[in-house]
Formats: sequence, C-alpha cells, structure tokens
Amino acid sequence: MHSMQDHVPVSIIIANYNYARFLKRCIDSALEQSHDNIEVIVVDDASADDSAGVIAAYGSRIKGLLKERNGGHAAAFNTGFSVSRGQIVLFLDADDYLYPNAVSEIVEAWDGDTAQAQFRLHIVDERQRVKDVFPAEEFPFDSGDVTPQLLQKGRYQTTVTSGLAFRRSALEAVMPIPETDFRQGADGYLVTVAPLHGTVTSIDSCLGAYRMHGANHSVFAEKLGQRARWRVEHDFRRLEALSGQAAEVGLTVPPDVSLHDTVHLEERLASLCIDRDRHPVPNDSRHTLGAAGAVASLEMNVSLRRRAVLAAWFLSVGFLPRRMAKALLSWKLVASSRPAFLLRLSKTIRHAMG
Repeated sequence: MHSMQDHVPVSIIIANYNYARFLKRCIDSALEQSHDNIEVIVVDDASADDSAGVIAAYGSRIKGLLKERNGGHAAAFNTGFSVSRGQIVLFLDADDYLYPNAVSEIVEAWDGDTAQAQFRLHIVDERQRVKDVFPAEEFPFDSGDVTPQLLQKGRYQTTVTSGLAFRRSALEAVMPIPETDFRQGADGYLVTVAPLHGTVTSIDSCLGAYRMHGANHSVFAEKLGQRARWRVEHDFRRLEALSGQAAEVGLTVPPDVSLHDTVHLEERLASLCIDRDRHPVPNDSRHTLGAAGAVASLEMNVSLRRRAVLAAWFLSVGFLPRRMAKALLSWKLVASSRPAFLLRLSKTIRHAMG
C-alpha cells in the first residue's frame, strides 16, 4: 500500500568541485534512495579532475550540468535549483553521501509548515569509517519556529549542507543566493533565511555521512587566524542577509545580535587574538568579547555544567595575558594542539556532561 508521501517529488542537487574521487559514492547514494520520486542533479563547478567523466558515466539517470567557469558554492546551488522540480530539495556536497532511507525519513517527518528539515550525520574519514556524530548529540537541535533565536543571536542549532532539506516555496522566497557573498558557505545563508518562511523539523538520527578528509573548506585548522576571520566575515554577511529578509516579513534584527552568539564570539576572539592587524572589526577588545561570551554562554540551551565551563573559558580568554589566551584558544579550536593531559581531560568532561 503506497501512501501519497511516496510520490512527493524530491530533488537532490549535488555540488561538486574537484571531488571526482568521492563523487561516485555520493551520486550512488542519491540514486539508491528508497523513496520513489527522486531526481538527481549534479552541478560540476568547472573541476580540473575527472569529475566530468564520472558524471557522463551515469547517462540519463542523472541531470549533469557542467559549468565552464568556477563560480563557487552559491552559484552551484543556484544553477542546480533553477532546473530542479522537487517540492522538497536537498543540497548535497560531493564528498558526503546519504543513507538509503534518508529521503523517506525526511518526507515522513515533514509537515505542512516545514520550511527546512535537518538531521544528524555520521562524521566519517576518507575510507568511510565512522568517527563521530555531527552535530554532537549533546547539542539538541532547535526546532519549530526558530525566528526568536535568529532575532536574538542570529543563529540556532542546525547543521551543514548535507544534513538539510528545504521546501521549494521557502527556497523560491530566498533564492538566488548572493553569489559573491557566499562563494563558500552557501548553506549558512539558507539556514539563516529559510526559517523565516516556515518551521524547522529536526530528525535526531543520522541519515548520511559528513566526510572529513583534510581538504574540506571548514578544516583549515593550521591557519586558525584565517579560518576565524573567514567565519566572522561570513557571519556578518549572513546577518546582513537576515536583516534584509526579516525586513521583508516585517521583522527587525537588533544591531548587536552577533554579541549574543557564542559561536560567533569564539571565532571573533580567535581572530582578534591571533592576528589583531587583520581582524575585521577595528574597535573590538578581548575584555568586551570575553564578557559578552560569558553572558551568552549562560543563555545557551545546554546543561548548566557546559554553560559554566564555556563562560569560564570566555572570561579566561578575555582577561588572561595574551599568550595564555592564545594557548586556551588553540586548545579549544584545534584538537591536535592540545597537550595529552588536556585530551584526556576533555574526553572525561565530555562523558561527564553527556
């Protein structure tokens, strides 16, 4: 007995750039979904490897779009969306993959108000061995109407590209994604503005795999200052987009919204401590950011112990001598820089807080 849900048209748009070695696994995962009505669109963003050959091998089973010039993440999303027809749309990074039940579970969880569904992913290595869960299970997803969180701190607990699905009409309201502003991190734009057009439905099980292989845009850990600066600037672009979209639906984003967001404040402190000269916010001080971070930590939706530990960390980075502050920063943001005793300690703390 088939339900109407089996026939909801779903589009999976795969954005690929130089990931030929992962692309087959990704496309296969989209084609192997247990849901009936799926189209698979692969946008190749002018790759220099054999991606075009991998795409050609699938023939008419997929819609392959080969771009002549590299345009970045947002441009690939926009290109794929413009030829898609699904009522529900997933964007999938080419180095990640979905489990066969992903779309069926999403369609089943969907309701009339859903603008965005989100689910957890297994973090896997190059050889697809499961290493962890993203986001970590101790961070509860935010669900339902997340507009209050967006207006309070410009962020809520969500996930990355491959753990998201969107209602077509919500995407039509917010796309095309600004291509210059979101050459990278186009998912950051979508999760910030799509929920202004409906609710967020969260699925706590892992419906796919988020592959970590050292070349991910989000993992340039050795260049901590550069990463922090990129994330701070990306946040400002997201908040600008949020202000514009919110104004269209009659809402106002407070000007100091970013000072209530622990994730943003962490990166902003890192950028300021590591490379003050290239820090994007001229009048920032460690004291102000540290104090704001401590206050924001205490407002989080996590255990009291976790809030207290994070607040103490912010105050330490904000008020200790710069050298000690830098060490504390890198220990938190780059696991490989932690002394052995701290690695053991952080594991113990994580288990105690779990």
